[in-house]
Amino acid sequence: MQGGSAASRTPEPAGGEQFPPLHDVPLPGAGQPAPDSAEQSTVPQSTTEAMARLTDRQNASGDAGASRMEGFEASIHRIKEQVLPRLLERVDPEAASTLNKDELAEEFRPIIGEVLAELKLTLNRREQFALEKVLVDELLGLGPLEELLSDSAISDIMVNGPDQTFIERKGKLELANIQFRDEEHLFQIAQRICNSVGRRVDQTTPLADARLKDGSRVNVIVPPLSLRGTAISIRKFSDKPITLDMMAGFGSMSQKMATMLKVAGASRYNIVISGGTGSGKTTMLNALSKMIDPGERVLTIEDAAELRLQQPHWLPLETRPPNLEGQGEITIRDLVKNALRMRPDRIILGEIRGSECFDLLSAMNTGHDGSMCTLHSNSPRECLGRMENMVMMGDIKIPKEAISRQIADSVDLIVQVKRLRDGSRRVTNITEVIGMEGPVIVTQELFKFEYLDESADGKIIGEYRSMGLRPYTLEKARAYGFDQALLEACL
Repeated sequence: MQGGSAASRTPEPAGGEQFPPLHDVPLPGAGQPAPDSAEQSTVPQSTTEAMARLTDRQNASGDAGASRMEGFEASIHRIKEQVLPRLLERVDPEAASTLNKDELAEEFRPIIGEVLAELKLTLNRREQFALEKVLVDELLGLGPLEELLSDSAISDIMVNGPDQTFIERKGKLELANIQFRDEEHLFQIAQRICNSVGRRVDQTTPLADARLKDGSRVNVIVPPLSLRGTAISIRKFSDKPITLDMMAGFGSMSQKMATMLKVAGASRYNIVISGGTGSGKTTMLNALSKMIDPGERVLTIEDAAELRLQQPHWLPLETRPPNLEGQGEITIRDLVKNALRMRPDRIILGEIRGSECFDLLSAMNTGHDGSMCTLHSNSPRECLGRMENMVMMGDIKIPKEAISRQIADSVDLIVQVKRLRDGSRRVTNITEVIGMEGPVIVTQELFKFEYLDESADGKIIGEYRSMGLRPYTLEKARAYGFDQALLEACL
């Protein structure tokens, strides 16, 4: 059967509509010419280019994986290695630790001059300032990492042992031109990061989550678990808070989607932000939190505090790992239970991974409307399935259908964020949770990002589409006077 009118169809080649003509298809052993002959013109150009790219990737060498300093940076690094031991002989470490970086640089300036004179090294003004900076970073800061942390264009720093450091800039990974002296030097910096927030990392506890002063999240893993030496992963956050309007301007969502999310945040919708690792869940949560009324009391609960809310009445809580005897651990679930006794208006969980999901759902149903959380999943439907599984991970013995019903009654909105292969981060779905139909949770999609094409420079081209559906949660928005704005954004 063939649909459509004959007039609207383009002529088909001989051999039928579904298959190409037989004589165009090279058959094995049928005396066809060699692949590199001129008669290969029947192969589409796009296929040839794709195969060439696959061949290049297969032949790519992994030899260029070590970070290397070059030029000016390399010369300053060599001078620092000569100056640092002599400088430490002349400096009282305890006294130095009480000074800030500017004060320490002032104290070091004459001492560095003496050491350079001893070593018979002559530096110009630029080299002297650069040397002062790296020496102060070495003693008070995080050594070579300070340069990367000060670069606002870098969003991720991944240290894979002393000889290799990668960074993410504008969504793409690249090799950084920094190096550590040796494994001991890198391990000392990892310990300095963990000690500053009361965490510890050594051979007995080789895993640690920590944070920097600016809120950047840090994960450290050391030998024997890491076979290439100490590994440090730093997720940096923007100094300037990102708003929903800014995200719409970046192309992460449409203006109508931004309006819908503003209404959802201001109307105290219970929101779950779903996405993969590095997709921008925490950034989205921070942006949504800007819509919280300043008069509301907000509690945030996280493993390592990352959220930076702009509200005046905000109390951040953080979990605590067990001590050396394996005691004293405070989990997210303990903090959620305690938070319910602290008279919060909203409870925000940085990420749910286990049985604390049930406690958050209970909070959403007991007068804490507007609560939010993030979790890892690849689609809104998978997000609901993961929440069901998380509740069942605990010691609560209730039927699966009762769990599904509680999720359907508690969650209003699922915001799906995704990091595309070109490095851009987009809101791909905004989905409402409507209720139950038998044992199944019913949802309706309000907005969706549809992939269309890819530009010549590898950028994803797509469009944000409104499904034109009337929001089920319109009554909730009406209670806050935002029903008309929500209706116009969705239709």
